[in-house]
Amino acid sequence: MTTLIDDRRVRARDASPARYFYLHMALACAATAFLGFAPTYWVPLAHRTFSASPVIHFHGLLFFTWTLYFVLQTWLAASGRVVNHRSLGIAGVSIATAMVIFGFFASVTSMKNAAAVGQADAGIAFSIVPLSGIALFAVVFVLGIMNTRRPEIHKRLMLLAAVSILDAAIARWFLTFLAPPGPPGPPPVPVTIAPAVVAALLLGVAMVRDWRTEGRVHPVYIYGTLALLAVKVLNWPVSETAAWHAFAGGILALAQ
Repeated sequence: MTTLIDDRRVRARDASPARYFYLHMALACAATAFLGFAPTYWVPLAHRTFSASPVIHFHGLLFFTWTLYFVLQTWLAASGRVVNHRSLGIAGVSIATAMVIFGFFASVTSMKNAAAVGQADAGIAFSIVPLSGIALFAVVFVLGIMNTRRPEIHKRLMLLAAVSILDAAIARWFLTFLAPPGPPGPPPVPVTIAPAVVAALLLGVAMVRDWRTEGRVHPVYIYGTLALLAVKVLNWPVSETAAWHAFAGGILALAQ
């Protein structure tokens, strides 16, 4: 009887309104991902005017599946269904692993497409953006899995992982509505910094919530946001180095 009462208390605590904050954040991430890619992927796909290799399509499917999976997991946790939440954890590991693999393949495909239109150097330079992004996601996700028994850290790392890949969706709106028409090929690396800053605003919301409810900002948000922005800013100078061109160029050479 005591065990049943304690379990009900845990479920009631986990289902409290404050727990739904992470569900709302997950819904915001999913909406950002969908709306961000709507003008350049979903709408053209619906009108059958979008053409890309199967790798790009599967890459997009995996990344959007992740956002839906994140919504489901946060809903399970918020409603007190922790056992179900943990049972589905292995599915998240599988999806994230596939995301890393196909994120790499999609980056290589983009380099090959850039080379095909005479923009090989630009493609090699820009490849640092998706490759560093998927690497950051992988590191944060692994840290999140390692901290499943520490829910205050785990849930913040999962939110950080979700936000870390939103800059690509936000960048589509920058390119669609703000960027002037240009030659075919990838955009300059510096233009990816602003979308990353916009994505980080979601973490700013989480920081404000921490400050109001906990009286302090959790270190995961502080160090995670700094790491996310540092990666995006450092992409620019690193992409112009001979070392990066040798590394990414070698990958491109192997793929061709």
